Amino acid sequence: MSQLKVLIVEGNTHEENLKFQKLSNQPQSFNFKDNIKKYYPNTEIDVVNPSTEKEAAKFIPQLNKYDGIIWGGSTMNIYDNTIEIRRQIDFAKKLFEFEKKIFAICWGLQLIVTASGGEVKKSNTGTQVGIAIDIELTPDGLNHPVYKSKLKKFTTPAFNFDEVVKLPDNSVHLAFNKTNKIQGLAFKSGNCDIWGLQYHPEIHYDYMIRLINDRREKLIKKKCFKNDEEINHHIQFIKKERDLLDDDFRLLEIKTWLQNLNGN
Repeated sequence: MSQLKVLIVEGNTHEENLKFQKLSNQPQSFNFKDNIKKYYPNTEIDVVNPSTEKEAAKFIPQLNKYDGIIWGGSTMNIYDNTIEIRRQIDFAKKLFEFEKKIFAICWGLQLIVTASGGEVKKSNTGTQVGIAIDIELTPDGLNHPVYKSKLKKFTTPAFNFDEVVKLPDNSVHLAFNKTNKIQGLAFKSGNCDIWGLQYHPEIHYDYMIRLINDRREKLIKKKCFKNDEEINHHIQFIKKERDLLDDDFRLLEIKTWLQNLNGN
């Protein structure tokens, strides 16, 4: 394939992205842009935010031109069923009409699973705050191309309160850890082939640390931590993991998806 064409679906609302920018954090769609350009610098990239009806309507007639779609993270909870969430689900269902490859990350996985007949609920086994510890590949995961060259067990950036609890039909379970049974998933919905991850290979730990510091009050209120001291201890743990994690290893899943998209 001479030049890839990729559509990035922004999971956050425009208002939420403004909050990210105030933290000196770029919108999550920009993280994907940077990652794609690292491996395929000539890729043509567009970004759509289907939370707004007007923007979704603009892109629907163009969907067939893209080789693949990346659906990124969000601060929303799928069970809140807001108008913005319903618009994203509608956009996903329209996307399923086309023969496309989708890479769905965190919220993206939860949204695509929901649009495909699965179910997402608040996790009853804890929250992944900035980090997913000891993700382990299933036998199917060990043989799936998304995990080519990945270790059988690894720790990586993540941030989620919710998890997939009911799989779409014909799903292949790829990865898990003690917090979330579904960390990696592959399935088909409509005409689309989906690779989905609950964690965030596209985001580095420093970005996560800034998010944690901004969300301290919320995290204590949600009883993820007892106090600021616990949060500080957690951040120190993440910093140690940051120093151990090689960026190319963190980005392997994105690289292999792009290679698959390119026919390699």
